[in-house]
Amino acid sequence: MAIQIKTLDQLKLMRRAGLVVGETLEILREAIKPGVTTNHLNEIAVKNLKVNKAKPNFLNYHGYPAVICASVNDEIVHGIPNDRPIKDGDIVSIDFGAIIEGWHGDAAFSVIAGTVDPEDQKLLDTCEQSMWEGIAAGKVGAKLTDISYAIEKYIHSQGHYGILREYGGHGIGTEMHQEPHVLNFGAAGLGPELKVGMALAIEPMITRGSAKTKVLDDEWTVVSQDGSRGAHFENSFALLEDAKPFVLTSLDGGKEKLGALGIEISSLI
Repeated sequence: MAIQIKTLDQLKLMRRAGLVVGETLEILREAIKPGVTTNHLNEIAVKNLKVNKAKPNFLNYHGYPAVICASVNDEIVHGIPNDRPIKDGDIVSIDFGAIIEGWHGDAAFSVIAGTVDPEDQKLLDTCEQSMWEGIAAGKVGAKLTDISYAIEKYIHSQGHYGILREYGGHGIGTEMHQEPHVLNFGAAGLGPELKVGMALAIEPMITRGSAKTKVLDDEWTVVSQDGSRGAHFENSFALLEDAKPFVLTSLDGGKEKLGALGIEISSLI
């Protein structure tokens, strides 16, 4: 299947969806505290979708029963919200998406509730920064796996972490998951050339131990086989006509984080 190329007007609609995602994730980040349930977090997301007249893209996706994925500790991705209270020191990963006029936004973050273990925080910091390193490598004219290589290189520079092999980033547009699949590891210089109008969701997923995972009986929740804690970060970005990137799901378009890496964001959106 061909990679979908978007016009500037279409990317502006994706930005609207991306802002709903970014704003909702900030609200959820503030709400994550010991004693709160992930079902309550899901209700917050439902309400903010209604306020913004946006549709969820997770709900009923292949039968998924909620508008957010909420994964705790050794649950790396695709955890289903429930009534179990978040405990002090838990790592909580939230993945969320929204649709505006048929165009999708998708992003994720991990945060520690309450007391912070320094090694857990380093896990999160490493995962998040690897995402930005990957986005920074996603330049017009680069190859797709230049992103993969940049993510893996940064993660390995920070210590021994397991990089999930079965899951990765993806194209995004009129569907949440489109071609191409974006690996979070591998050699540079391979795959399709990155072009103006492409939009990609970059989402590294790592653990403090082994990269091996299993899916629980709910057929959704992905956990580490060795019980090690994990982290998950994601943002959707696009390449604009001025050959510069714009992070559609970041409230500032990626200006701060990409600027720190010497990357200027597009001014077209």
